[in-house]
Amino acid sequence: MGILEKISEIEKEIARTQKNKATEYHLGLLKAKLAKYRSQLLEPSKKGGEKGEGFDVLKSGDARVALIGFPSVGKSTLLSTLTHTHSEAASYEFTTLTCIPGVIEYRGANIQLLDLPGIIEGAAQGKGRGRQVIAVARTADLVLMMLDATKPYVHRALLEKELESVGIRLNKNKPNIYFKVKKGGGLSFNSTCQLTKVDEKMVQMILHEYKIFNAEVLFREDCSADELIDVILGNRVYLPCLYAYNKIDQISIQEVDRIARQSHTVVVSCNMKLNLDFLLETLWEYLSLIRVYTKKPGQPPDFDDGLILRKGVTIEHVCHSIHRSLAAQLKYALVWGTSTKYSPQRVGIAHTVHDQDVVQLIKK
Repeated sequence: MGILEKISEIEKEIARTQKNKATEYHLGLLKAKLAKYRSQLLEPSKKGGEKGEGFDVLKSGDARVALIGFPSVGKSTLLSTLTHTHSEAASYEFTTLTCIPGVIEYRGANIQLLDLPGIIEGAAQGKGRGRQVIAVARTADLVLMMLDATKPYVHRALLEKELESVGIRLNKNKPNIYFKVKKGGGLSFNSTCQLTKVDEKMVQMILHEYKIFNAEVLFREDCSADELIDVILGNRVYLPCLYAYNKIDQISIQEVDRIARQSHTVVVSCNMKLNLDFLLETLWEYLSLIRVYTKKPGQPPDFDDGLILRKGVTIEHVCHSIHRSLAAQLKYALVWGTSTKYSPQRVGIAHTVHDQDVVQLIKK
């Protein structure tokens, strides 16, 4: 029996097993087996076959956004509209057959947008170049999921399921579980809160499925068996996801209003160029990008060429983005902006900068 058949059998068994106290250990074990087979499926075969056409694109710019969706939802039209890149767009499905990169120039940042071929159901098993598409999505900083507002809501759930099955977790935080494999001493299990979804016996059974008999496990929050499996495998990617519903010019205003009120959602029309400015604004927010401007002593700030950094960065990161040896030579920095109590404020290397702050670095 091949891996695909085994996965199918386990999925069927999970579907027909009733969820109650008596079956929770059995379900936990099935989920562990399922995750193990799926990770085997994603590992590339060791056999050296002939090389196909290059699919991944070199990472460039300040951030990378993967454009994912079913065929013919308007991904190529969006890429052509937002960037200077032309991606073939037509009314038939699978117009795009490879990964086409484009660059969005917004607020002084270069955001790389990747137009990926349409995903179909079963992509995680390799259908329709699905595995390559998903592998590229794992390297992105954000997933922009394009959906057709005229199509049923089930499409969103199908795409989420495909990405979930290959270890991409959308709009979720990493489970707060400490896990370390030891050489001996058996299982050391502890928790700092009350656990309602798993207990020590289930944790032990799941670890045994992965042939781990000596480990230290500490739950810092009430996590499920699935989240524990994610921590054990350690190859999960946690990405922010923005759902963009296209073709809103073809549905009623009440329907547009209903869709727009959903969380992490933006409604657009690529053909009519509706709401694209709000989409860019939201992308910027989700990517957690900030602009920091530099200033030379006795001169006005350079507002034309700002540094594009991530939220939460310190003066040390600002130094590294200018030159890697600068942080060691820094005496102090003068900062104008919202991160200070008064302007200019003299700060140290650990000071956190905010969006549109002006920084003057003073060397020793």
